[in-house]
This record gives sequence, C-alpha cells and structure tokens, in this order.
Amino acid sequence: MSAVRVAIAGSTGSIGTQTLDVVRAEAGRYEVVGLGVGSSVESLIAQAREFRPKVVAVADPQARAAVAQALPFAEVVGDLAALVDDADVVINAVVGFAGLAVTVQTLRAGKRLALANKESLIAAGPVVQPLRSTPGAELVPVDSEHCAIHQCLRSSARVGSEVARLVLTASGGPFRGRSAGELADVGVAQALAHPTWKMGPKITIDSSTLMNKGLEVIEAHELFGTAFDDIEVVVHPQSIIHSMVEFTDGATIAQLSLPDMRLPIGYALAYPYRIATPFGRIDWTALARLDFEPPDITTFRCLALAYSAGRVGGTAPAWLSAANEEAVEAFLAGRIRWSQIAEICDAVLQRHHETTDITTMSVDDIVRADHSARRVAQEVLHA
Repeated sequence: MSAVRVAIAGSTGSIGTQTLDVVRAEAGRYEVVGLGVGSSVESLIAQAREFRPKVVAVADPQARAAVAQALPFAEVVGDLAALVDDADVVINAVVGFAGLAVTVQTLRAGKRLALANKESLIAAGPVVQPLRSTPGAELVPVDSEHCAIHQCLRSSARVGSEVARLVLTASGGPFRGRSAGELADVGVAQALAHPTWKMGPKITIDSSTLMNKGLEVIEAHELFGTAFDDIEVVVHPQSIIHSMVEFTDGATIAQLSLPDMRLPIGYALAYPYRIATPFGRIDWTALARLDFEPPDITTFRCLALAYSAGRVGGTAPAWLSAANEEAVEAFLAGRIRWSQIAEICDAVLQRHHETTDITTMSVDDIVRADHSARRVAQEVLHA
C-alpha cells in the first residue's frame, strides 16, 4: 500500500511539530508532500530538509525569498492553500482566522481535513458546512475534545436519534479555583503556565480564560449538529477524560488517554483506522483519581460569551473569534490586563448585536465580518 500523502499548514507550531513526530513514529506509512508557515523560516527549512516535501508555502514575502534560496528541491509558494493539491490529508494547524482558506480549499478539493484550526469552522460555519458534502471530503477534528467525541460517536449506529448530550471536559487552565480578585494582576508568564497541556501561546491564553472551551462548544455544535442546550462543559483537572457522549438511555461513553496531542493527530491521519504507536497510553495502576467540577462562569466570563454568540449565530461567532484574537494579542504584548480579554470580547459582541446580520454568507462576507470585528476591537482597546 502506498504512503498517505500529508500536507501540514502551520508546520512549525505545536500541532505541526507533533504531526511530524507521528510521521516519524509510523515509518513508511505517511509521506510529507507539503509544509507551510507564516514566517518561521529556520524551523521550516530544517523540517523541509528532513522530509523533502514537493511544495513549501510561506505567507511572508521576505521570508519566502530566503526559503526558496535554501530549498532548491521544493516549489516555494506564498499561498498556504496551495498545499492541498498534492495531499491526501491536510493538517490545518494554522493559528486563528488565517486558517480559513486552507479549510475551504481542502474541503472543496474533496480531501480529508484534519482540523486543528477551530477558528475557521467557528467563524465560517455557514460557509464550511455545505463544503462538507463535497464528494470525497471529510472533516476529522484534531482538538482532543472533539476527537474524543468523534471516537465515542463511532460506537452508535444511530447517532442522531440516540445522543442526549455532549460533555466537553476542560482542564480549568492555570487559574482554576481562583477568584476574579485574585486574577486582577496576573501576568503573561502565569497565564502561559498550563498545568497539563503543552500548546502554543494563543491557545494557552484561551485555555486560561476558558475562551478555548467556549469556542469548542461552538465547534461541537458545528461539527456534530448538537443543540447548544445539549452541550455541557465540565472541569476535569487531570485531563484524562477528553470528552464524553451521553446517550438517551443514560449510558455515557468517554475517551480516556494521557494528555498527548499526538493521539488525536494520529487518529485524524489514519481514520477510519488507527496508528500503531500508543501515544497517551495509561498506566491504570498509577491513575489514582478522576475529579470533576462545574466551570466558574462568573470569573471566567468567556465561556458564557461563547454560548451567547453561538446561540445568536450568523456572524456573531466570527465577531467573537476575531475580538478574542485581538484581545489575546494585546495581552501577550503587555498592553492590557488578563481580565480585560473578556471585557473587550463582551464589548465587541455588544456592538455586533447593534448590526443587521445576514442570513446567507460567502467567504467574502465572513472576511468582511472578521475585519469589522477587528476594527471594533481596536476601537475598544484604544478607548
């Protein structure tokens, strides 16, 4: 059997580098045919020299010229979506709204999309959903929570009529159990100190505010067609149970493993089969306890904001996602306090509610909504 051809958009980030770990571990099973980044030149060049892809995409023009000179064996392009052409599976690990083009192009081409870029689905759900019916197209989530639900739903032959609710687990992030007053002056380093997962800075900050979990609620609604009233979040600090599905007869099926993103990456690459490398294997003699508690939506307001935006629908999720990106960037740059991330997102959503939303959308409409939300976010940031 020939190797599965894999392209990775966002290859130098956390998900991208762990995808290459899986490729190395599963020797001969996968061929890397495309690598793409925004501007991380040195790491990209090292990856390309090891895996010899046909196409390398670099969004930044100045960085692109340096890469082209260093990699004469590869076609070096500027459009990350160009990685789709030669691939069987595309890992979309681009951070933020910038990943939308890769999501759209992969599904349009009838390829498998291994989706780690939640923002493109959240912001552009009305655009992405019809593309999922393209012949050959399939979307397999890489987020550990949605991958867990995907695995749990495989156990039921009549998913639509038998599912009572989805339960997304949250680690609680680095600030679990702390009050708003205690978090008034936390710094960037504290917010980046996640207790169980190793992730990029943007998603780590999102985990600290619970915005990550809120966006995952919207993503679960888009992925599985489940009503928001039937999607619940529970804090599970050990990060062993990655999410659960409760069925109408009261039975609950959960997916358990140690926190290792290479497991959901391998699942998405191999689907409908599984890889042979046991990333995340549990030593059951050493697992002492599994704890659960409700999320504190008073202190961590972003979770409730996401539910609100999801229920509004239309371009509201796009506005929330864009506002959050702007606020997180400002926090990482030291321009605002951690507590202001939720305040800015709330203010931007309030401005969205004053607009006349549209019911049918194109990619251009989503891009315009993203730009509008970012403009409003900057106004709020500088007010």
